[in-house]
Amino acid sequence: MDETAKYLIHAEITAAGVVERSDVVGAVFGQTEGLLGDELDLRDLQDSKKVGRIDVNVRSEGGNSYGEITVGSGLDKVETAILAAALETIEQVGPCSAEIVVTDIEDIRSAKRRAVVERATELLAAFDADAVRTEDIVETVRKRARVEDITTYEGLPAGPRVADSDAVVVVEGRADVLQLLKHGVKNAIAVEGTDIPEAAAALTRERTVTAFLDGDRGGDLILEELSQVGQLDYVAVAPRGRSVEDLSYEAVMSALREKIPYETVADADSAAAALDAGTGEESVTVQPGAGRATRRPPSPASRARRRRGRPPPGAVPIRRRRPRSAMWTPTAPPTHRPSSRTTSTPSSGPTATPSACSTRS
Repeated sequence: MDETAKYLIHAEITAAGVVERSDVVGAVFGQTEGLLGDELDLRDLQDSKKVGRIDVNVRSEGGNSYGEITVGSGLDKVETAILAAALETIEQVGPCSAEIVVTDIEDIRSAKRRAVVERATELLAAFDADAVRTEDIVETVRKRARVEDITTYEGLPAGPRVADSDAVVVVEGRADVLQLLKHGVKNAIAVEGTDIPEAAAALTRERTVTAFLDGDRGGDLILEELSQVGQLDYVAVAPRGRSVEDLSYEAVMSALREKIPYETVADADSAAAALDAGTGEESVTVQPGAGRATRRPPSPASRARRRRGRPPPGAVPIRRRRPRSAMWTPTAPPTHRPSSRTTSTPSSGPTATPSACSTRS
């Protein structure tokens, strides 16, 4: 295609026989010569660089020939359309009858504009992706350092602490191990699907194992096979419909804290159902047929208070009745003591008291 071309004519050719590229090019020049006058003569236009070279791709199948013709044009829209219509007047190529149909006239400048827009969008996306905000630098460095710590254990994706840790976390795939590494869990190992490798099964028989599974049917299947080929101690499950690789730090830590013993899950329909039933926490046991809960043994603090005779905090004091012999009885009121002020008192006898006499005098 000529670099000065503004439009591109696309046409398809069908010939009832075997023809070659040179036959098609000769038919185009020969059968359009003098058809459109001197101003639109194809040879003159090609010599003046207003029309590019004629590209032809042709193939033969079953005695017929099929191909595509492409012509670049530097003319305006009207002249380009006239030239394209002239191609459809060709009825014979070599010794064979033929038919040419124009399928499209492409505006090369529009195609270039689209290419510019698409490329500019890609460059802008790459620029935004590479840009790191200042507040994200510390977190980005931490995450990359954790991701780079991923190793392998017997060919399985694993964290760097799996080889020497007493406890391991079994997950489904490599993405789960990477997600746990981002959140600081470095003793995770992936089983890579429901077909549990022997290395992972042997590891579960030697360590304290927590199966951390997705909250879907796939997680239930992996748990079932793990229980058959290995030994599990605890089970942790992602929220329903979510995968371990999609969980945030808070969700990962919450799921691992709420892990439940495998014996609790074994009798349930699924690990998620066991968690929903709340069997992961200790509860008060009920005696069969007794209808009441067993009493927990007193704590050491309660025993000490009882020995000292002090009631426990919040206890209501009980008033006990005393025996009658020890009950309080009312006594006579105390005698009145005269005031210090000097007053005259009537005499009870024929003679008065010295104080009274002195008062009268």
